[in-house]
Amino acid sequence: MKITLPDSSIKEFPGPVTPKEVALSIGAGLAKAAIGARVDGQLWDLHRRIDHDARIAIVTRPKIGKDGRSQFRDEQHQKDALYLLRHSCAHVMAEAICKLFPKAQLAYGPPLDNGFYYDIYLGEESVSTERFAAIEEEMKQIVAADRPFTRYEMPAARGLEKLQAEGNKYKIDNAQRALEGGSPALSWYVTGQPQTATVDAPPFEDLCMGPHIPSTGVIGAFKVMSVASSNWHGDVKSDRFVRVYGTAFFTKEDLDAYLAQVEEAKARDHRAIGPRLGLFTVDEQVGQGLILWKPKGAILRQQLQNFISAHLQRQGYSQVFTPNVGKLGLFKTSGHFPYYQDKQYPPMIDHEQLKHLAQEGCTCAQLANRMRAGDIDGYLLKPMNCPFHIKIYASELRSYRDLPIRLAEFGTVYRWEQSGEIGGMTRVRGFTQDDAHLFVTPEQVDEELRGCLELVKIVFTTLGMTDYRVRVGLRDPDKSKFVGEPALWDQAEAACQRAAQSLGVPFAAEPGEAAFYGPKIDFVVKDIIGREWQLGTVQVDYQLPIRFDLSYIGPDNQPHRPVMIHRAPFGSMERFIGVLIEHFAGAFPLWLAPEQLRILPISDKFAAYGQKVLAAAQQAGFRATIDQTGERINAKVKLAQEDKVPYMLVVGGKDEAAGQVSVRCRSRGDLGALALADFVAQARQEAATYGQQQLGKNR
Repeated sequence: MKITLPDSSIKEFPGPVTPKEVALSIGAGLAKAAIGARVDGQLWDLHRRIDHDARIAIVTRPKIGKDGRSQFRDEQHQKDALYLLRHSCAHVMAEAICKLFPKAQLAYGPPLDNGFYYDIYLGEESVSTERFAAIEEEMKQIVAADRPFTRYEMPAARGLEKLQAEGNKYKIDNAQRALEGGSPALSWYVTGQPQTATVDAPPFEDLCMGPHIPSTGVIGAFKVMSVASSNWHGDVKSDRFVRVYGTAFFTKEDLDAYLAQVEEAKARDHRAIGPRLGLFTVDEQVGQGLILWKPKGAILRQQLQNFISAHLQRQGYSQVFTPNVGKLGLFKTSGHFPYYQDKQYPPMIDHEQLKHLAQEGCTCAQLANRMRAGDIDGYLLKPMNCPFHIKIYASELRSYRDLPIRLAEFGTVYRWEQSGEIGGMTRVRGFTQDDAHLFVTPEQVDEELRGCLELVKIVFTTLGMTDYRVRVGLRDPDKSKFVGEPALWDQAEAACQRAAQSLGVPFAAEPGEAAFYGPKIDFVVKDIIGREWQLGTVQVDYQLPIRFDLSYIGPDNQPHRPVMIHRAPFGSMERFIGVLIEHFAGAFPLWLAPEQLRILPISDKFAAYGQKVLAAAQQAGFRATIDQTGERINAKVKLAQEDKVPYMLVVGGKDEAAGQVSVRCRSRGDLGALALADFVAQARQEAATYGQQQLGKNR
């Protein structure tokens, strides 16, 4: 057997071999540090046998720095090592819960980016936060025992018989899904050695595809984080589960740092800050995931739109407007229906046609099938803006002299997200994209891509989001997930990679991350507390121009096919602003703040002068208000601070006599007295300066 290592060197073995044995053949140190492996791109246990020629990379424990924090080789190493650790810790938590709740039936427990959870059916019982300490104590004993994770497999028929005898319908369902997905057998993981088990201390086992770390002792630190409810298959009408969340790390220092990050995240949570600052609200009568922008939030959104619109005008974009619904056939041509059918609102049928179909006795299933087949047309809430922009392009005869044509729209689209996936503004069902579609000649692709990337960089630099990585999404080896000729995909992918290189920052090419019609460049931003968000995106598309038979007349007087570029620097305005609220913790820079100035008269005697200051500020173009309540000045200042107002202008007798204001800055405290005209001039200069250097002065 030939095993290819990451450096492309090859090791030969006389027969089947485990990743552990491969690691030993390289060195005892590597074998000691090993906790798993990537075998042909898939994560495996150390002791699972490889019976074919394969490419493998050993996954090791991280090195530990002087500060006690884990040090990973790279992002992939961190991702793999934490996946193995947290998947294994989920089993440890499940065992602890089963010991404390003997009637518990396990459903599933996957790892997450920041931890793991386990869905468990407890009948009438529940897990309260008061039981977390007891669960953690049981977990400590399991980890301290350093019990091995052992995998065993059964043929499908025998495995199903075993599960049916145990009577856990959730595990039977999991097994059937695995088999339907192509798994040739069923696998279990035992925590502990079966041969050393006793009646009083039986080994814990769980139906699981794996993989896992070698033993429980690898888990350095863990914590049960929270509890929630969920439903089987996400169906609110089905069985109700208790979902217990936890997290795990290699060291206590890693865990402590994460917990501090969680506390900071709570303080910055846009779902709390946004409503408190009067930016947005969500109302159940309106619907989940549908944002109601309040006046202050609308100002914030409009400021961002004005900001990007100025750059669009500079780059030669044309503004367009399109409807929120379109005929179903339009989205069939584009491929969005049925490709994204599960993420779309159901199609709407003409009233008369619907009445006629009902009289025919047409069932819902028959209706869906006939719509998919094209026998019945309807209308769809638009999931994308691009088909409408394509139709605007196609409405006129185009010449190569007209290209590039750049069409921009702040267009609202609708996606059907699962109830459990909706969260504040970052995961919604209706959102507005700062969308644009460029129709270019093949020779213009590289230059136009660079222009799109320039826009994204301007947005991030202006807002201080300088910690980001670039991901080039390529097509998946599974060709069924993508449309079009491989040669055109090759051209588009090469263009994206050339454009990414022009940014001068590291980028990673990731197969399987492309849109179904073309590769894309995504900007993944890390916020102040270390979380990552995919925001801006640029995509190259050779396929939709073919599907819609787009053309332009070339210099040879013959029709030619344009290339489309899709781009959205903000992405979703809702998501972007949700992230922005947390980035600034609601304390927006002066140019962006919904309320820039607040005038605070010391008492009612100075209300008239306060009104004069207010008028001057508004005349100068500031978004200013006045606090005319009867509260003491300290209370007024405290409220303005809580409302994150950048500047407070305190006015009293001396101020009125001198024609000045006592300036208080949100972040720097009292700045002393200034002539009103001087303050207005300085504030106008600050508000007109978008750069991060200026923004940092008033955070």
